[in-house]
Amino acid sequence: MNELIHYLTNIERLAWAIPLGPLGGTILAALLAFHPKQGIRKVAHWPVIVGLVIALIASVLTSAYLGKIPETILVLEGYTFIGIKDFQIRWGLYIDSLATVMLLLVNGIGLLVTIYSVGYMKDDEGYARYFAILGLFVFSMSMLVLVDNYLVLYVFWEGVGLCSYLLIGHWYEKPTASAAARKAFLVNRIGDAALFIGIILLYRELGSGRFGSVFYLAGTLNPERLTLIGVLLLAGACAKSAQFPLHVWLPDAMEGPTPVSALIHAATMVTAGVYLVARSVALFALSVTASCAVLVVGTLTAFLGAILALTQYDLKRVLAYSTISQLGVMFMGLGAMCLKSELAAIAAAAVIFHLVSHGLFKALLFLCAGNIMHATGGVIDLRMLGGLRKSLPYTHLSFVIGALALAGIPPLAGFFSKDAILAVFAQTGSGQMAGASLIMTTIFVLVGALTAFYISRAYLLTFWGEEQSMGQVHPRPHEAPWIMLIPVMLLAFGSLIAGILLEPTGYFRNYIHLSQPFGQLPGRETEHSPWGWITVSVILAMTAMGLAFWLYPAQRQYTEEPLTKLGVLYTWSAAKFFIDEIYNLIFVRLAEASAWLSGWLDRILDAIVDLVGWSTWFLGRVFRPMQNGQVQFYALAIILGIAIFSLVLVSRWGG
Repeated sequence: MNELIHYLTNIERLAWAIPLGPLGGTILAALLAFHPKQGIRKVAHWPVIVGLVIALIASVLTSAYLGKIPETILVLEGYTFIGIKDFQIRWGLYIDSLATVMLLLVNGIGLLVTIYSVGYMKDDEGYARYFAILGLFVFSMSMLVLVDNYLVLYVFWEGVGLCSYLLIGHWYEKPTASAAARKAFLVNRIGDAALFIGIILLYRELGSGRFGSVFYLAGTLNPERLTLIGVLLLAGACAKSAQFPLHVWLPDAMEGPTPVSALIHAATMVTAGVYLVARSVALFALSVTASCAVLVVGTLTAFLGAILALTQYDLKRVLAYSTISQLGVMFMGLGAMCLKSELAAIAAAAVIFHLVSHGLFKALLFLCAGNIMHATGGVIDLRMLGGLRKSLPYTHLSFVIGALALAGIPPLAGFFSKDAILAVFAQTGSGQMAGASLIMTTIFVLVGALTAFYISRAYLLTFWGEEQSMGQVHPRPHEAPWIMLIPVMLLAFGSLIAGILLEPTGYFRNYIHLSQPFGQLPGRETEHSPWGWITVSVILAMTAMGLAFWLYPAQRQYTEEPLTKLGVLYTWSAAKFFIDEIYNLIFVRLAEASAWLSGWLDRILDAIVDLVGWSTWFLGRVFRPMQNGQVQFYALAIILGIAIFSLVLVSRWGG
């Protein structure tokens, strides 16, 4: 008993240090940003790094202590967020295995990206401002996964959105960067509005937004209202995690600094949507319609993202569409419960495992892209790259590891995490859902093959073939400094060993289920490894890689895009299926037409108001001479009036 109290006390002390570390670093960095001396502003990274080190250490210790307390969810009381008579909203920290895993991901990747940024952003004029917002970004995401209340979660949900807007538009002097920031902000407003309505409905139906109460009372909700709430939560998740049809902001977000892209794609912004659905899986498990909506959205997005990544020439956009596709894979896994509700907990655990794995190798790939831009003076177009393996040996090796992990090649992390989701689909293949399960599993494997092809294409065009001229800034490509290489190599090492350490030993699966983090779920089944499907998946992925090596020979520079032979399919993929143009026509042009029409209506109304005023003025000018103050004039007017009136009467009487 004393040991248990000791663990609980330590967790309570450590939990508050996790968000306060980055917050303190943010405040100090922001103060340094206003210092007049450039040299002082250039040390603004230190408070943020120290704060993230504190947060990471506290996250590791909290996770370790929690692992010693089986079947525990620890809720630490915080403060009263809203207090109006009988309406009280209190919030605190919700510590369970899901929260601690997310905190390790957010603070671990956040720390490495921050260290990397010291080298990448060293000559940037907004150096201190960048690090202040970076720390605020990590703080907001940490609080998002720590709070125990949907409404307070929404507050930090908006905080994450604000930080992403500021960081995507960090170079706001560039029209493309400011436009990308606005696009991300506006698209996310759609999902945020839906999420807010869903949270209000939760309060209206259940009288509370605290996780414990919601999960306990979810079964009492009206089925139609439960489905509506689930769909609204899904809409919010779709915007944050760039799921179809709200995926269009993420590729354009590549206009921001590359370390920002790594942080957004690996640990913060886009992971928030996956976390929301995983945290709310107890709600989705009770609604077949809502969970099937998750499955359909994920399937469409996974396939669409993979198709679009095939034909992109901007390396960062290839990785961006890859993120969209991989997040779709995660939504597929979360939606698998609609095929078999008993798999809700297993599916959520598998998806969180892939979220962690994806965070490692996607951050690795983006930071490698940052090294390439650093080496080539900002060149990121695959048609202008080539032959970089000799000039960038460490980046080359790290990119290979990240690419293999993304492709799901054993024994890297991506192989184990994607196959954990594949194992979930394998268990749905019985009864009435056997056909649907087969279709979903086939699509899942096909997406894996497409993933292996497009990342191999990007690798070959970047590191093989003839070395290109990189312009006047850096005529000879060079490897990044060690402060940028060390985070990259640590991520490469993590991508190599994470799967082996976590999946075969069963450690991650056992830990994520330790405290029942997914609320009141249906019973769990024993996992069975679908070795047949796993073998097919690996063979198809390796075949796709071989096809890429055949189409893009490593020893020569291609003169024509081989995929153009696909004809209209290539055209549509290269044009991103004209989705941006369609949205521009339907929403932007419609808004512009409405503004034009409103302008003309405003002019018409303004003219009417002016006419009323002018008429009053004219009548005043007409009758004003009659008010001259002369008695004889008034008498004459009266006599004339009487005469006219008399004539009228006589004429009518005479008639």
